[in-house]
Amino acid sequence: MSAPLKVGLTGGIGSGKSAATALFAELGVPIIDADLIAREVVQPGEPALNCIAEHFGTDILMSDGGLNRACLREIIFNDSSEKAWLEGLLHPLIRDRIIERMSQSGAVYLILVSPLLIESGQAQLVEQVIVVDVDEQTQVERTLARDAVDREQVERILAAQMSRQARCARADYLIDNSGDLAALRAQVERVHHALLKQAG
Repeated sequence: MSAPLKVGLTGGIGSGKSAATALFAELGVPIIDADLIAREVVQPGEPALNCIAEHFGTDILMSDGGLNRACLREIIFNDSSEKAWLEGLLHPLIRDRIIERMSQSGAVYLILVSPLLIESGQAQLVEQVIVVDVDEQTQVERTLARDAVDREQVERILAAQMSRQARCARADYLIDNSGDLAALRAQVERVHHALLKQAG
């Protein structure tokens, strides 16, 4: 059995990555979610959580032994050296687990969904890249409607992410998500058929 075609899917905050991913999943495409794996590797019992607690102190843990994400986010947001330390610990673990999941799939093609696909170097694990794209105004409006955050925070996140132009330049398949769900579905189906053809 030949290995599946490995496809990455990414997009900026509020671009509709989740909606596009759900439509691919409906079509029976196996999805590997880098965000879920990033959560898995810091679960209680995982070696990475012990390293984090040793490095930042046990205040970083909640009463149930889980990771206090809000507390950790606050630390790394304000200290780039701590952010670099954490990424140095977690990125290789996440990468290894992604590779392991990919090797277990018997599908024609699979999708690795990752908001930082390109920035984290995870794009090296895939052969094709899908970028879900909308204009920045739409990104801000959708994120404000979805998350309990203020405009300033959304704009900070946008500024920290890769520029829209640079992300789109890396796309083998570009999905414009400025329309409604029916328009998104039509594009997902078109990309799906193109990928099946490519993989076959």
